[in-house]
Formats: sequence, C-alpha cells, structure tokens
Amino acid sequence: MNNIENNLLQVTKAIEKQVDAVIEQIDNLDTNDLEQLKLNRIKELKKLEEQKRIWLSRDHGKYEELPEEKAFFDVIKKSDNVVLHFYRNGSPRCSIVDKHLKLLAPKHIETRFTKLNAEKCPFLAEKLKIKTLPTIALIQNGVMVDKIVGFTQLGNTDEFTTELLEWRIAQNEVINYEGDLSTPPDQLETKKTIFKNIRNGNGDDDDLDIEEYGIMRESAKSETMLKNDIAELTPEEAAELGID
Repeated sequence: MNNIENNLLQVTKAIEKQVDAVIEQIDNLDTNDLEQLKLNRIKELKKLEEQKRIWLSRDHGKYEELPEEKAFFDVIKKSDNVVLHFYRNGSPRCSIVDKHLKLLAPKHIETRFTKLNAEKCPFLAEKLKIKTLPTIALIQNGVMVDKIVGFTQLGNTDEFTTELLEWRIAQNEVINYEGDLSTPPDQLETKKTIFKNIRNGNGDDDDLDIEEYGIMRESAKSETMLKNDIAELTPEEAAELGID
C-alpha cells in the first residue's frame, strides 16, 4: 500500500470513529437531554422560517433582471450573498447561464440571483472589470469575492451541468452547499470508487487511478482559488450613480 492509499485509509477510519462516537453519545442521552434537544431544534426551525420569510421578501428564490445599474447597490445592501450574471442580448452562452441560474435560484433562497445587461451598466462593468460575457460575479457582504468568466472553469463546454455550476458558485460560500467542495460533481464517482477499493483491500489494483484522481483534484482546486476583490466605492463614485 503506497502513501496515498494509506492516507485515504486513515481518513476513512477517522470518519468512522467520529460517527461511532456520535452514535454512542445519542445512546447515552436520557429523557431530559432528548427533550432539550427537541426544544432547541424547534427554536432553530422557527428562526430559519423567519429568515426564509425575510429572504423571500427581498426577492430571493427567483432569478430576475435588475432594471438599471443603480438597483445593484440596493440589492447588495439588502442581501449578504448575491449571484450576478452580466450578459448581452443575443449571446447563446448567456442564455445557457440563464437556464442554470433559473434552476438554482429557488433551490438556494439564502442567496439573491439576478442579472444585468453589461451594455447598460458601463460604470459597474468597468468597476468589476467585466471584460468577457457571460461573467458571473459572486458578491458577499457588498464585496465581489470571486467571478466565473466564460465557461473555462465549467469544463470549457456548453454542456456543463447545473450541479457543476452550483459547485463552482459554492467555493466561496456564496450559497449553502451540502456536497463535497473539494471534488467537482462529475469526479465524485471516481473518488467513491477509490475509497471503496481501498476499504475492500483492493488498493494495489488502483495505483494509477489514485494518481489520476490526485491530478484532477489539484487541477480543479487551482481553478477555484482565484478571487477578485474590489475596493468599495468612493464618495465621488457613489455620487456619480446617485447613491447616498
């Protein structure tokens, strides 16, 4: 067994120990503990429902176009997480992005999904350095933390899946994601096969697959570490847009 296989096996064993420890804690809970857990869960659900109501009141849960450039600043004041698609009319690839974001918006109501015609917002496009369309700007707490330019990071194909775009957006926690952030969805089966073979004692037959998986993972990781921070607007710039 080589070092890669041994490391993966150790990780698997560590996860199993953690699961066993949680199960043991649950088995040792008494009636009062269970009742308190139930009450805490009810409080969490009520808090979440209230937060959902606030999000929906701010147009979360749907994918719509902003009417003008100025509206962007209103959006980032009200929503902590924003996915903004800069598009151009008549662009087939922009239409592809539209299709995927329409599916993701109702799934992730914690985030505002919207779009702007890049030709109608020259100031904002210049400020965010939008040079290629489509570009998806990922904004958190009023600052652009990342952007997805074209389809290069989506397999460089028009046939990428909604799940892959979702995974890519989630890299900066702009949406809540329950999957494996370290591995693109289209590579998950490869990863599962590696773990399965190691746990079954078949690691010696999969040396090449493990090496290939490591290369793919490092390549995907390097693509998703790019971030593009921008400075806040100066008072003069805000005044130019008529923003207080």
